[in-house]
Amino acid sequence: MTVVSNDPSWWPLINASLIGSYFVVAGSVAVMYDWALTLGQEVELIWRQRWSLMTLLYLSVRYAGIGYAAVYMLGIINYDTSNWINLIASAMLGVIMIARLHAMYQRSRKVLIFIVVIFLAIRIADVVMLAIVTVHISSAEYILFGTHQCMIDYAGDFVFLDSMASILDTVWEVLALCLAVWIAVKHFRELRQHPTSEIIGDCFTVLMKTHVSYFASFLAVSCFQYGLFSPTFSMNLYSLDTQVYIGLTQTLEMVQMFVLGPRLILGVREYHAELVANSDTASTMTSIVFEERVHVSTSSSV
Repeated sequence: MTVVSNDPSWWPLINASLIGSYFVVAGSVAVMYDWALTLGQEVELIWRQRWSLMTLLYLSVRYAGIGYAAVYMLGIINYDTSNWINLIASAMLGVIMIARLHAMYQRSRKVLIFIVVIFLAIRIADVVMLAIVTVHISSAEYILFGTHQCMIDYAGDFVFLDSMASILDTVWEVLALCLAVWIAVKHFRELRQHPTSEIIGDCFTVLMKTHVSYFASFLAVSCFQYGLFSPTFSMNLYSLDTQVYIGLTQTLEMVQMFVLGPRLILGVREYHAELVANSDTASTMTSIVFEERVHVSTSSSV
């Protein structure tokens, strides 16, 4: 149903929509700008290397993010589709985390089964809750002073289900961080007894830096998301402060999924490439991150 109105009472909604569009553009530009900055690394470390699961995940997250940013900026993607894309992107980032943890734990089958079971349980719950929310959401098109606005009506237990999904995602990220910290501490202790394992220690250092950076960004986004459940926002939904807050949350979400996700892979592959170039012994080392051999052309016989 389309509603046409020139009632001045709609101006707060129009202004809020305009402010939100600025943040949509900012987040989309950030995704595309990061891709342009890392294009050289991508060609060298992704396209010119042997293809693997991590290669496919990198390309999927990176280019799905660019496509999502483009259509989101143009306003040709609806709310339901956006939610499902975010869920799929989060699942792919989870697979990347599982691969990292599996490698850090020396390909332990018990650890793999443990994290896969938890990951699947959380993702299945997310899918069910999102499906319930999608069924109960209704929308209508409003033409206000010549501008097209999509009004969404959240029925049912939307707030409860959305908050539960956020909590489950936080549980997963905290678990992944704890597992990474545990094995890193264990290996750093072993380094004191075996100083010759310096290369592995450096690799774990890189892993922890990228992992902690990603988790810090996730924590920041989660804090913003939890703030949206405050009654203050529902009472002043179209105020400038509320719209800026919502816009920042959306921008940070895009950066976390489509910028920091791919950089989890690029950062470690870049480290391994430098290791191969600077060390003869490193040329035969299998990447501890993804349990795959990364061949980099150097002047040596690698």
